[in-house]
Parts: sequence; C-alpha cells; structure tokens
Amino acid sequence: MSRIPVRPFLVAKDEEGAFRVTVRTTRYNSQGYPLVSAELLADTFKTQTAAKAYVREQYRAEPGDIATK
Repeated sequence: MSRIPVRPFLVAKDEEGAFRVTVRTTRYNSQGYPLVSAELLADTFKTQTAAKAYVREQYRAEPGDIATK
C-alpha cells in the first residue's frame, strides 16, 4: 500500500449497474503506516451525479473528497 492518502468517499458502479458509495476512513499506526477501512453504504443511485450529490449533502464532502471508479 502506498503512503498517498485515499479520498474518503468512493462512488463506483456495481454489477447491476447502480452506483454505490463507499466511505473510507484512514488512520495511522505507530510507524506512520496508513490503515484504511471501508464501509459500503446500502443506498443505491441511478446516476453517478445523484450519488455525489448525496455524499455532499449527507457528509458535507468537498468535490476533491470524492473518488470515482
């Protein structure tokens, strides 16, 4: 794993074609190595734009905090 910080939110398309949001949390161990945990939200969205809007409204995320896949 690289030491480049990951963006806290990931918007990706699942197998059914719906968009899902993953919330990622980064913490660091005593040696400064990043440990990333991820939680896939249960909500699905028809478009990527709707998923990004949800993240901005619910989590007050900035555009640079959202990664797409």
